[in-house]
Parts: sequence; structure tokens; C-alpha cells
Amino acid sequence: MTIRTVVWGENIHERENAVVRGIYPDGMHATIAAALNTESEIEATTATLQEPEHGLSEARLADTDVLVWWGHKAHGDVSDEIVERVASRVWEGMGLLVLHSGHFAKPFKRLMGTPCALKWREAGERERIWTVNPGHPIAAGIPENFVLENEEMYGEFFSVPEPLETVFISWFAGGEIFRSGLTWRRGAGNIFYFRPGHETYPTYHDATVQQVLRNGVKWAYNPMPRYSAVHDAPNVPVEQALEPITERGPRLHQAGEEGYK
Repeated sequence: MTIRTVVWGENIHERENAVVRGIYPDGMHATIAAALNTESEIEATTATLQEPEHGLSEARLADTDVLVWWGHKAHGDVSDEIVERVASRVWEGMGLLVLHSGHFAKPFKRLMGTPCALKWREAGERERIWTVNPGHPIAAGIPENFVLENEEMYGEFFSVPEPLETVFISWFAGGEIFRSGLTWRRGAGNIFYFRPGHETYPTYHDATVQQVLRNGVKWAYNPMPRYSAVHDAPNVPVEQALEPITERGPRLHQAGEEGYK
């Protein structure tokens, strides 16, 4: 089994900011993909905002089992056509990992249906991440808690739908807490949001963070065939009803006619 994974990166801060470029000279997406590729079950490649179709053509997404998304500065530059393409693939069974400031990414907000807003502070403070669901597959091999010495603070309230599961909770030196590892299911697709990853700190070089990402990809992977029927809304003829029925009363649609969407 090979989990075909695409790491999508905005790829702006790495090119425009010397601090970020010094930490991630090949781009954050490349660092994340390299960490994922240390797992034999994962085959990770990258895509960026600047590529045609943002590197997410229909053909490429059709061959993607799990998509990892990091964005920050240019959420609005992501094409709505690509957003709908990503959402459709999640409904069909593609896994999605959304990282850090990707909470405002268009595909995540489309799938959540909520503002996905939160408190924040960029002060390089200590973050202690607690594993509150140690039996979850995403928490495999992760200690009871671990510390990132420098991170951006995210604080509650996080305006996302009630999650399927909460795996991690963060505490920050300034006193705030945050639900920092959450899962959902949308259609046949599994979604995992993981909070750490501010670009001016070396978070994605941290071994524990990398293990969480590998675990997250494996958890998000759905081995079932693509569930394309999730989009179908067939008009079932009277004669195809499972039990014999007689049509009664007027109708709006003609036989075989598609419904309104």
C-alpha cells in the first residue's frame, strides 16, 4: 500500500522573507514532504500556488489519496474552481490535512461551513501540546505532552463545527488554550486540522511534529474506491420502485428529468 500524498504550499513567505527562507530554504512544502517520505507507506510530492491550476489539476487530484494544505498570506488568490475541485475529492474519499494558518484556507472553510476564526498573537511564546486522546491513531508514538519553545499563539474560541474527535490541546505561555488537533468526516473523506506551524519558527523540523503529520496522513487515508456517487441525485422512475406503487397526484418533474441543484 502506498498513500499518494500531495503537500500543497502557498510558497510566498519562503521567497519573500529572509527569516522564513533561512529556516525553509527549499520551501515549507518541501520540508513537510521530506518528513512524510521517511514513512515507507507514504509517497509525498508537492504543489504550490504559483503552478498552473495551483498544481491541482483534475488528473492529479484523482490520483491523490491525501492532500496536505498550508496557506497564510494568499488565501484569496486560490481559485474558487480549485476549491470546489478539492472539496469534491474530499467528499469522494480523499483525505485532507489542514495545517496552522490553513484554518482560513478556502477549501477548509468550504468543508467546515463556518468562519473558522480564532484569537492569535505572534510573540514566539512556548506552546505545550497535550495528547488528550492517546488511543487515537494520530497520537501513536506521541508523548503525553511535548513543547515547542517558539510558536504563534492561537486561542479559543475556534469557530469550527463540533469535531468528530479532539486529539490534541495546546497551552501557551500567555495563558490561552486551543483545540489544536481535531478531526472531521465530510462525505467519505477524513479531515485532520493540526495547529502548529508558524513560518518564522522551525516547527516542521521538530521530530514529534513530523510524527504527528505522518500519523495524520495514515489516518486520513481511505482505502476504499473513489465514491463518485456522492454527487448523484437520481430521479427514480415509478416503475423502478422497490415495491409496486401507483403514481398519485401531479408532479413538477418529467420522467428522467434532473432535479434542481
